[in-house]
Amino acid sequence: MECEFPRVNSDRDEIERYLEDTKSIAVVGCSPKAEKDSNRVAKYLLEVGYDMIPIYPKGDTILGQKVYRNLKDIDREVDMVVVFRKPKVVTDVAKASIERGDVKVLWTQIGIVNNEAGEMAKEAGIDVVQNLCVMVEHREIFGRDS
Repeated sequence: MECEFPRVNSDRDEIERYLEDTKSIAVVGCSPKAEKDSNRVAKYLLEVGYDMIPIYPKGDTILGQKVYRNLKDIDREVDMVVVFRKPKVVTDVAKASIERGDVKVLWTQIGIVNNEAGEMAKEAGIDVVQNLCVMVEHREIFGRDS
């Protein structure tokens, strides 16, 4: 397996601004299982006040929130998209984010890098964060421990 390093990424000041300005976050690959990282991060995002929108292929609700099958089905504004899927899927997520027209930030979690998708999103005016945990970054910037 080849490991890709991010060529397209944001700096710490930009990340802080994204987290301050964001109100709604779609979590692609948000598992209903409490032991999964995607579920723990989604729960944290809810706890700190974001409108967390789970995207998962099955089920009706996750963490009390309506589950959507994909980005295009979401019937309200999406500021940020956080991805918990394999790197090859990020290209489709970037395309869907661009098609929506309201996504401001595409964020891939630790271990997820797709520079092609990052470049595509950036060219469309979407800011990009790769290979970082949104929960860890939020805690480090805003000092929240739980």
